[in-house]
Amino acid sequence: MKSFKVKRKVRVYLPNNYNPSDEKRYPVIYMHDGQNVFRDADAIGGVSLSLEDYLDKNKLNSIVVGIDQNPEERINEYCPWINGKYSEQVLGYKCKLGGKGGQYIDFIAKELKPFIDTEYRTIKEKTSMAGISLGGLISVYAACKYPHIFKNVVAFSSAFWRNQEQIVELIRESDLSSLHRLYLDWGDKEAEDEEINRKFIASNEEVARLLREKTPNFNYSVIVDGEHNYTSFKSRVPRIFTCI
Repeated sequence: MKSFKVKRKVRVYLPNNYNPSDEKRYPVIYMHDGQNVFRDADAIGGVSLSLEDYLDKNKLNSIVVGIDQNPEERINEYCPWINGKYSEQVLGYKCKLGGKGGQYIDFIAKELKPFIDTEYRTIKEKTSMAGISLGGLISVYAACKYPHIFKNVVAFSSAFWRNQEQIVELIRESDLSSLHRLYLDWGDKEAEDEEINRKFIASNEEVARLLREKTPNFNYSVIVDGEHNYTSFKSRVPRIFTCI
C-alpha cells in the first residue's frame, strides 16, 4: 500500500471453473475485513461470512477480493474523516480516530484494482464493493468518490455514525446517477444499549433517505432481530449476490 508504506494481505477467491487457459472473464467484488470474509478458521473472533463455502455451493461466477484489516488501524482506514460530533454523542466522548479512508480507497482504486485486472481475467467495468459496519461506511464513500468504478455497492449494518455529518454532506454533493445498484441494511437490534441502538438506526435512516434521492437503483432493508455480529451478517450473505 504505497500511500501507507506498508504491506497488506489480500485474499482472492476464484470460481471453481476459473481456468487460466481459457478466455472467460468474471466480475469482481472487493470486500473489507478480509480475514472475516471466507473462512471461520481465519476470522477475527472465529466467525466469518463463510463466503468460500457459499460461493462454491452456489457455483457463483465472481472473483471476490478480500482486503485484510489491520486491527490497530481499522477505524483510521475505514473512516474517511476524523470522527465527528455524532460520534461523540454515541460514544460519550470525543474520538480523534479516522481520516485515512480516502487513502485506503485510493489504494483499492489506483493500486489494487489495476493489479487484479492484470493478474486475473476480470470484466474491468463490472466492479462491486461490499462491506460491514465501518466497511459499509467506507463502501458508500467509495461509491461517492469513484462512481465510475464501484458501480454496485452493498453495505450491512453500516457505522455511518462515526462520520455522520461528513458522509451526509458528501452524498448530497455527489452524482450517483450512474450507479447500477446500491443496497443498505441494518438490524433493529444493532446495540444492546437502547439509546445507542436508536442513534445507530437513525444514522442509517438519514443516509438511506438521501441515497433514495440520489440514485435510481437504491434499496434498503431493516432486519428484524438483526444484531451487530457475524452470525447475523452471515445470514444476509445471499443479499450481496442478489444486489450486484
